[in-house]
Amino acid sequence: MLRRLSELPLLVLLMGITALSMWLPAAHAAILRDHDIARAFFYSGIIVLILTGMIGIATINHRARNPARANLTALVSAYAVLPVLMALPVVQALPDTSWANAWLEMVSSFTTTGATLYEPARLPPSIHLWRAQAGWMGGFFILVAAVAILAPMTLGGIEVISGRVPGRGAEGLSQITATADPARRVARQAVAILPVYAGATVALWVALLMAGQPNFPALIHAMSTLSTSGISATGGLPVEGPTFLAELAIFAGLFLAVTRRLWPGAPQADGGNLLRRDSELRMTLFLLAVIPLLLFLRHWLAAPSGAEGDEAGVMQALRALWGAVFTTLSFLTTTGFTSADWITAKNWSGLETPGLVLAGLAIFGGGIATTAGGVKLLRVYALFRHGERELERLIHPNSVGGSGQSARRLRREGAYLAWIFFMLFALSIAVFVAALALVGIAFEPALILTLGALTTTGPLTTVAAADPIAIALLPAAAKAILGLAMVIGRLELLAILVLLAPDSWRN
Repeated sequence: MLRRLSELPLLVLLMGITALSMWLPAAHAAILRDHDIARAFFYSGIIVLILTGMIGIATINHRARNPARANLTALVSAYAVLPVLMALPVVQALPDTSWANAWLEMVSSFTTTGATLYEPARLPPSIHLWRAQAGWMGGFFILVAAVAILAPMTLGGIEVISGRVPGRGAEGLSQITATADPARRVARQAVAILPVYAGATVALWVALLMAGQPNFPALIHAMSTLSTSGISATGGLPVEGPTFLAELAIFAGLFLAVTRRLWPGAPQADGGNLLRRDSELRMTLFLLAVIPLLLFLRHWLAAPSGAEGDEAGVMQALRALWGAVFTTLSFLTTTGFTSADWITAKNWSGLETPGLVLAGLAIFGGGIATTAGGVKLLRVYALFRHGERELERLIHPNSVGGSGQSARRLRREGAYLAWIFFMLFALSIAVFVAALALVGIAFEPALILTLGALTTTGPLTTVAAADPIAIALLPAAAKAILGLAMVIGRLELLAILVLLAPDSWRN
């Protein structure tokens, strides 16, 4: 079975999976007796499946001269083609929407950005299921691609721990990267990850049901947590009733987005599988200790005089602390869920939401080879260790850094490559903000939209600004720019530059 799947071109296989996946919301709509929505998804699935079959027949005998580059091309092409196909049933199900809106909604979902153009009440439940399903599929796709396509080419953050030039290949990462056939490598990695990914989703769904969430919102939130898309059928997590246990379950699920070591087949080149030596996990725990404490003290000092001492004030303080911890991890993993107690903290102290802090956390991002976006924690850690070593050399110029070969490589070549990526990321922010400004978007919303797109943290558009930004009201040119920014944020600019570099095609 694996051999047959690996013989199919990657993009054709993804198109076929997308076509078949449309029948799940079709069945859901049929169960709800919403036959118009069911027909839209069912017929769209048939159309895409026929198109896939025609393309598959036409390309069945095609053999790429460079399979690794062909898979990277298919990876980039997937984000250009699949959202268009995914938008087809949305346009059919919502006659009053436009192709531009439906396309951007699907780009946002498939890239796990999670920004939405529609009010939750406007969309039928089956459309919400399709949004969450697209995000869930996008998360699974990037997990497979990170190890099977990007890692062997030292992309996606692997270049930091390998110290090798992006696009030139890496050695000693994991057994799966040593497989000769890239297509077979993709199939093997998909088979290895799918049970864990689906099992974790079902486990979180059950945990949310046990915590008191309704069935359908619990499923959507479980799918969007594992994919870090932050998609919700209700506009976010519940803010009333018993919310703590549900948020605690989601909080535990978000840790899958801070370290690659929790996923099978993860690239290892910096100390093996020991979690206690995982630099990404340690940095996450450090940020979870420092950032929520600063946010809590900010609210504590602004709280009304005398409110800190009574029992109600203590409970509000504890809720504010939990809200800060949960929201910090949520935006650090680029999910974007906001705790109900985050709102409690705001009401307690009267202070506005610090959108700049949330945007900074999203820029940090989660772990490499996970579903999270952003700059990634490993790159931030490499820059930190390099700066730490430079300060040591100012005091002791002839000292030896030590800590082993992998640590030295991380501080030198890894930090150099991390700095290159950070500069490319900063340049991307400047370019997209300028592009949005040219089409009539003011600076502050342009900056927030750009950060939300490049970090794949769509909820930033609703919490980082004083007033939520209505993406649906943006001009068509701005929507196209945002869609491109989401794709670049998901794939990372280094991968696209490697694909476009003339030298890479001669190797």
